[in-house]
Amino acid sequence: MWSKRQEVDYTLRRRELLAALRRRVRTVSREDLCDADPILVRSAVHHGEETDEACPICRSDRLVTLRYVFGSQLGQYSGRIKSTAELDEMQTEFGEFRVCVVEVCPDCRWNHMNSSYVLGDGVTRRPPRRQKTVEDIYG
Repeated sequence: MWSKRQEVDYTLRRRELLAALRRRVRTVSREDLCDADPILVRSAVHHGEETDEACPICRSDRLVTLRYVFGSQLGQYSGRIKSTAELDEMQTEFGEFRVCVVEVCPDCRWNHMNSSYVLGDGVTRRPPRRQKTVEDIYG
């Protein structure tokens, strides 16, 4: 992605949490780390992109990555999950938006934000017009 900037990598925090779990430090337990919201797990099952890594907790091969987008220029589409291909298209359509990359294991409910970064071409735009949704139509 050519417009990637302001990247924050949370790999060290992930490594620290997993090391504390292996050392059995009392402040970190498996229940604390495997606490994904049911909606996040459902999103991972249906929209996640598979990874080559195994889950660091349960060693399941179902570890997936979700990419959430946030930004004022996205309008009602802020907070949605996007694929890598969609992000490539979006970086030329919007001036600036933040991408949060989260890894989730649907089996043990492990979740961790791996990184966040900003994409976009830098040209400020107005958000798209609000489209009616199913909730607007049916209440």
